[in-house]
Amino acid sequence: MVIPALCYHRIGGPLELGVTRVGRSVFERQMRALAGTGWRSLTLTQFADRVQRGVGVSGNEFLLTFDDGYASLADVAYPLLADLGFTATTFLITDFVGKTNAWDARYTWRRLPHLSWEQVERWRARGFDFASHTATHARLTWLNDARAQDELGRSRRTLVERLGEAVGQGVAYPFGAADARVVGLARQAGYGLGFGGVRGDHGDPLLLPRVPTYVWDAGDIPFGLRDDGLGALGRFVAHVANRCAVGTSLLKTV
Repeated sequence: MVIPALCYHRIGGPLELGVTRVGRSVFERQMRALAGTGWRSLTLTQFADRVQRGVGVSGNEFLLTFDDGYASLADVAYPLLADLGFTATTFLITDFVGKTNAWDARYTWRRLPHLSWEQVERWRARGFDFASHTATHARLTWLNDARAQDELGRSRRTLVERLGEAVGQGVAYPFGAADARVVGLARQAGYGLGFGGVRGDHGDPLLLPRVPTYVWDAGDIPFGLRDDGLGALGRFVAHVANRCAVGTSLLKTV
């Protein structure tokens, strides 16, 4: 078993019709509980090193990640994490850095802003990591090879040009959707780490499991870090929710 990876999306801000928003107070309570019980968050490089060396679960290390790169992270999440001595990796939709979430179905009354490159650079200088969530958040398994290659390659090139070669190592597949073909294209694009859904493939560094924290995951310790029956149930529900996210992809096509 690889070291667990948690995935959050949006922290606080306006309510939405979807399930990815986690309340600010819930997030703060969870992070303080993890810090208080001895958990330690890893940088993406530290996590990659452990994957490459085959280091399994240590009991108190985890990878904390955010998908999409909403601007509210710089106001709400990052300062709290810095105060607690935590770091995190944010997977950016590179065509929408500094813009609003027009790539998504409209789950809120107004479109939501994404982090700017200036904010990314500022927090990267403080020890936070950034990586790829593709160029436009398209479901890669629905694209032909040429379009999937463009999503993966263009995003990586943008990150490397903006932030340097080290930032091009990781990709989180939108909706956790990846198969052998997509993994092969990610490898060709130059990625060394890839994150799929809840189950992933523990033996392939380009299809690693990651557990999303959704609105109902409101306990002190997120389901992705629990080793009891409740944690197993929570991971199963998250897996089902990931599969149901196909609705978002369909809404974007109509």
